Amino acid sequence: MALKIFNVLGREKQDFQPLEAGKVSMYVCGPTVYSDSHIGHAKTYVNFDMVVRYLRYSGLKVLYVQNITDVGHMLDTGEDRILRKAHQLQALPMQIVETYTRSFYADMDALGVVRADISPRASAHIPEQIKMTQTLIDKGHAYVTNGSVYFDVTTDEHYGKLSNRRVTELEAGAREVVRDEKRHPEDFALWKRAEPEHMLRWDSPWGEGFPGWHIECSAMAKKYLGETFDIHGGGVDNIFPHNECEIAQSECANDADFAKYWMLTGSLTVDGVKMSKSLGNVVNIKDALNDYRPEVVRMFMLSAHYSNPVDYSDGALDAAQAGWERLYGAVRLTRSALGSAAVGDDGNSFNERLEKAKADFNDVMDDDFNAPKAIAVLQELTRDVNTLLNSGTTIGKATLEAINATYNQLGGEVLGIVPAAEAATAANQQREDGLIKMLIDMRAQARKDKNFAESDRIRKELEKLGVILEDRADGTIWRAN
Repeated sequence: MALKIFNVLGREKQDFQPLEAGKVSMYVCGPTVYSDSHIGHAKTYVNFDMVVRYLRYSGLKVLYVQNITDVGHMLDTGEDRILRKAHQLQALPMQIVETYTRSFYADMDALGVVRADISPRASAHIPEQIKMTQTLIDKGHAYVTNGSVYFDVTTDEHYGKLSNRRVTELEAGAREVVRDEKRHPEDFALWKRAEPEHMLRWDSPWGEGFPGWHIECSAMAKKYLGETFDIHGGGVDNIFPHNECEIAQSECANDADFAKYWMLTGSLTVDGVKMSKSLGNVVNIKDALNDYRPEVVRMFMLSAHYSNPVDYSDGALDAAQAGWERLYGAVRLTRSALGSAAVGDDGNSFNERLEKAKADFNDVMDDDFNAPKAIAVLQELTRDVNTLLNSGTTIGKATLEAINATYNQLGGEVLGIVPAAEAATAANQQREDGLIKMLIDMRAQARKDKNFAESDRIRKELEKLGVILEDRADGTIWRAN
């Protein structure tokens, strides 16, 4: 099955055909770095991380660009978000930028999100934004007034094609302050003049000022990916005006299509309510990671299709944790058995089951990156792995290695929900496994002697160390919590 992507531009699932065979050019709108990242960011970037991982797993060479917005993202009041935070904290704007950029990358690293190949900053690409703005002026798509430059939406007959909005239907000044200097209330700023108190300012042909929010993505995408590229990603909340404005200014400036495929992640709510600072229900990624393992957070984010909305709640995360523990329990049991497995072919036919899992996994991922179904494939495989490992039959090292490799590849390399074995600390792991086994044996003897107080003490002490014991008919196994 060939990879299919639901293209928001056209509202249909399409065969994915990259501009250049074997290569994929991809741009995803990055964060505005004025505060700690929240779980809405986690949803977007974990999902696009899954997309990039799968494309590479499929043998494609991906050039992934994700920007950092450090200037120009305006509030409804017309105030720059970063400047507002700088004023609140009595700090310089670039102090705010550096602090929260580092915080963002720390969160992404903790979640196992592979860093983009290029992470351009808006403030480092002012010349490119000025050049594109001047091109739009020269072509009659933009106009200068009082030191600011605005895009004239009436000059683009296709404006609104991504969100299916028409200019006549748009509200005046959506997400942007309406100024009398605009020709039309729907026009959006490419460049804004800097008031005397504005700390972020650059020289331009129109006077000192700073770029609008939308122009940065168009300028940086063109610089690193060309006038037309394969995939543009972002969150559905930014489809209008940000993505719509990107398309308009890019295609009018370049006289070429902007992105072939548009992929947008669904929204995220908390206990059924949209996140809002005024409601006090914003959950930062750092807070989520204090309560749950990063693999569990990833499992939750991937348990719904990337384009669908999700609701973040303790119950939903607990369910994701239970599902992840079942999955990782089989992985851990497999790795544990590897340590004492006999070398050689055991004649086991389980490789056929592994090949079926890989084929099923590829089929559902080729269907618009259906991660929830991919997780279901792994969960079905886990049931069969547990049946095999608990069957009492001899399982050779080759079979166990094949099972482990399948989990590492599908669950680890692609979905990022199976942590890799730490080969560098194999000796320490062997020592830890031996000590835990010794304690399990001591507990078993205590139970045999009907010394249940001692048995419970050993179990509870291990639990404090993050080691959970599971008593089964064939003995006791353990897993990490």
